[in-house]
Amino acid sequence: MSKETESVALMRDVAASLRAHPEDTDTLETVTRLANEKLPNVDFASISVISATGTPETFAPTDEVITQADSVQYELGEGPCVEAARSGMTVCSANVGSDERWPGYGAKAASLGIAGQMAVHIYATRSSSAALNLYSATEGAFEDSTHIVELFASQAAVALGFSRSIETLKAALGTRNAIGLAIGMTMERYGLDEERAFNFLVRVSQTSNVKLRVVAEEIVEQPNTSEDELNHSAKAGH
Repeated sequence: MSKETESVALMRDVAASLRAHPEDTDTLETVTRLANEKLPNVDFASISVISATGTPETFAPTDEVITQADSVQYELGEGPCVEAARSGMTVCSANVGSDERWPGYGAKAASLGIAGQMAVHIYATRSSSAALNLYSATEGAFEDSTHIVELFASQAAVALGFSRSIETLKAALGTRNAIGLAIGMTMERYGLDEERAFNFLVRVSQTSNVKLRVVAEEIVEQPNTSEDELNHSAKAGH
């Protein structure tokens, strides 16, 4: 089997695994596990996410040693995972221990048993950016892997984007259903039409200074609560 055929087969396998349960909350864990299992010479993997405030955080590390390696890079503000997440570029080092680009991080990485390292940008939004971090105990482990790793990262980005869309849709549907149920209960309780029942929810929301969704949830959970009690409950609980 040629190298190109192997790459195609690998990507089909990865795509099938990522599509299997895109609504799961552990999509990040699936990505790093597959990277660890499917990509050549990967001993450990993690995902770095940098928020709008510039604060980086590690998700789904496959080993505790990688949590340490990522943390060192965050503290020093240098290293492949930080650079990839911020620049949107693929960053590779044959041996981070002797890489002059990151003198502070290199020695610490070597002490953790890390030699080869690669970080690939996964996605960027207005509020955050992320990179997939790959680590190997073998020097030069990723020198010939850039193409296949970037293909994998593309598949991961699609899966992560779909997962976020599913979560957003679920949240929106949940909010809509709660509000609809609360309107129906308010109509029945006070003998109001739909518009006036909705206005009642809006008034409570404004009076208690909480979101309409929260008011709706309070009504559904406590259907016999008065308006004054509802205002107090919403304020106290949220």
